[in-house]
Amino acid sequence: METPLTRFLSSFTHLSELFSPPASELLSAVLDTPLNGLGVIPLTSAIEGLKMSRSYRDALNIAVSACRGDMDGCAVILVCGTKNVGKSTFIRILINTLLNHTSSVDYLEGDLGQTEFTPAGCLSLLTVREPLLGPPFTHQNTPEHMIYYGDLSCEPDLSRYLESLKSLWRRRPKSRETPFIINTMGWVKGFGLQLLVDLIRFLPVSHVIQLSHGGTNQCPPLTPEFLRTAHGCQTHPPAQTAMDEFTESLSPPKNYSHLAVQADFKGVARQGTAKHQRSNEQRELSLMAYLSQLQSSEPGPVRPLHSLTPYQVPHTVVALGVIHSEVAPSHVFHAFNASLVALCCLTEKVTSKGGPVLLPQAPVCPCVGFGVLRGVDMGRGLYFVLSPVDPSVLRKVNCLLLGAVSLPSCILTTQADSDGETPYVTTDYSFDLTGAGKLRVFKGLMRPSHAGMQ
Repeated sequence: METPLTRFLSSFTHLSELFSPPASELLSAVLDTPLNGLGVIPLTSAIEGLKMSRSYRDALNIAVSACRGDMDGCAVILVCGTKNVGKSTFIRILINTLLNHTSSVDYLEGDLGQTEFTPAGCLSLLTVREPLLGPPFTHQNTPEHMIYYGDLSCEPDLSRYLESLKSLWRRRPKSRETPFIINTMGWVKGFGLQLLVDLIRFLPVSHVIQLSHGGTNQCPPLTPEFLRTAHGCQTHPPAQTAMDEFTESLSPPKNYSHLAVQADFKGVARQGTAKHQRSNEQRELSLMAYLSQLQSSEPGPVRPLHSLTPYQVPHTVVALGVIHSEVAPSHVFHAFNASLVALCCLTEKVTSKGGPVLLPQAPVCPCVGFGVLRGVDMGRGLYFVLSPVDPSVLRKVNCLLLGAVSLPSCILTTQADSDGETPYVTTDYSFDLTGAGKLRVFKGLMRPSHAGMQ
């Protein structure tokens, strides 16, 4: 099946075999054409299906039963756990199972580095109406509401992360009774644990499904009892008084069901090593899948991005903001040029005194999609932006945000019909120089307030 997605991704050499069937499927096509046409292939010794533990199946059954009406109101299910423990797979199975009983499932994305429906760096709220049958790049979707955080980790600005998620939750109609699933980051220690505590307190969570694997101390069980004494980044347990031993608290403790799931599958707690399974590769594929929307829906050759006609945007109608780093005003245009930008909508009207408008800090505002800022014309005061977002929506955009999520290098280095030296790309750079590479933060030291939360 040929689509703009398959054509665009297959046009890059390192992805040319992404949609090619393995040898076992080719053999099946020869031996049993009818079954192969339905997607049924022989199970060989090299293929291992998903192994579900008893606790895995029990958690799925309890969550599905709650969503089918075994509880008052709608079920709000928060899924958490450390990295590489199978949260994304569990959520896909849960969503697909729920879609057998309901027409839609609401989903709140809280994992910046492994987003399911958008490019990385986004927090989003959307409604899922179709089963998820592949990795994230196969089902990129336009959320009802989205906020661009602009980084793969929320560690640089915990408050903005929490405020963004609370803003998305407030946009959900209170009358909705659709099952609601919350995905979280794989950061479960220190501040990461405190963020989970805050989320459970801020949102009306009915079930916490906590995935873990044996052999390591990952995260304490996030039970209602634990929450009564746990400190979050923005929330704290009720103040204890001498009378608490004899009287009930005026504010009842948070009540929800805690479901512990023991992940028991081959490769648990280890990042996938197969081709295109690493997290950075999945992020690259999701972004390229988004950019594939720039291609024509009609069959034909792939058009390189530099051959597409961009929108012209006056400097005076949009504000610029750099989220992930401090950039001198005189260098902002250099930072934005040939970069991925988030197309956002500020509530305040952008006013200019004739020059570009620069934001002093990162805003929490709606994001409607992404674009590639192809160039800056200083003489005419124009930005040139490529974007698949509908023109009627683009008219509402008054802010371009630049974050740590960058264009895949293959977009710049392997474009067809380009002669000479590739602009904006260089290998003539030494990372051995002090300060040349990314600043690495040593996380081995623990704050005293975190010592009892491991």
